Amino acid sequence: MQTFSSIHQQLAPELERMNDIIRRTLHTSNPLMNSVVTNYLRTKGKQIRPMLVILSARFFGEVNDAVLHAGAALEMLHNASLIHDDVVDNTELRRGLPTINAVEGNHIAVLVGDFFVSNALAAGIATGHLQVISALSALGKELSIGEIDQISNVREHNFDEESYIAMIRKKTASLFINCVDMGATTVGATPQQIEPLKRYAELLGLCFQIRDDIFDYFDDPNIGKPTGNDLREGKVTLPLLYALNNAPDVALRDKYKDILRRDDLDEEMIQQLIMFARENGGIEYACDTMRTMQRRAAEILTVYPDTRWRQAFEDLFEFIISRQH
Repeated sequence: MQTFSSIHQQLAPELERMNDIIRRTLHTSNPLMNSVVTNYLRTKGKQIRPMLVILSARFFGEVNDAVLHAGAALEMLHNASLIHDDVVDNTELRRGLPTINAVEGNHIAVLVGDFFVSNALAAGIATGHLQVISALSALGKELSIGEIDQISNVREHNFDEESYIAMIRKKTASLFINCVDMGATTVGATPQQIEPLKRYAELLGLCFQIRDDIFDYFDDPNIGKPTGNDLREGKVTLPLLYALNNAPDVALRDKYKDILRRDDLDEEMIQQLIMFARENGGIEYACDTMRTMQRRAAEILTVYPDTRWRQAFEDLFEFIISRQH
């Protein structure tokens, strides 16, 4: 099994070329914009999404400039969504550093996010593939609808797993699907060849979000957000959804559903909800759900030849669901 670091190292030359495209694309004649963007790009995160673009290109062919521009476009669009999310959620830290809105205010943060979106489209045009431009447009809409679905679930107090999965499919998995689709398309793979890989990517994206949501139930400074942060924003994720629908004490389930319908959750209530989810199998259920999806993803990949790139996809899945932050 390859570690995440070894997979990243194999893709490092292409990732550096892609990051150079991002830096050049985002450079302007405005000192303030350059300063904000430069500071933001200092922390790149794990760059799992562009890794998927490059991996899927390697899977079907050789990495070319169109692949790198597609990766740059997706990474910029993803970062635009993060910048805007930080404004909406009043987030002050991301990856351990102050957010743009915390330092420069919401006005500049929104404008910088818009700037990232525009440059994502420019990078998409540079691929020379109409399918990439069309996919970026569709993806932007999907990500927005996913966020609106989440708000609707909060307002309507939806406590069903089906609504949650549908929401994270749009909010998170759609980006993963487009990563492998664009990477493969830009090296000439056919839609028929790509389709199984897209189904794999959907499961990977769902698990990425489920794993992220599990972190909210544990106090760990490495994660980068306080315990219960989702609940403070009214978001009910898979571990708590399971407990609300399956805990043996029906009266207790109804009690916590009533609490969640309130608009004034205090810290004591949040901690009670976290413990309710943990004590009634919510974490175990979420982990089992990821393992089930992992097995389905591994089965999907068997339609492809057994190469080191297929193995890299399988190992990346294990990293996603086992990661600690």
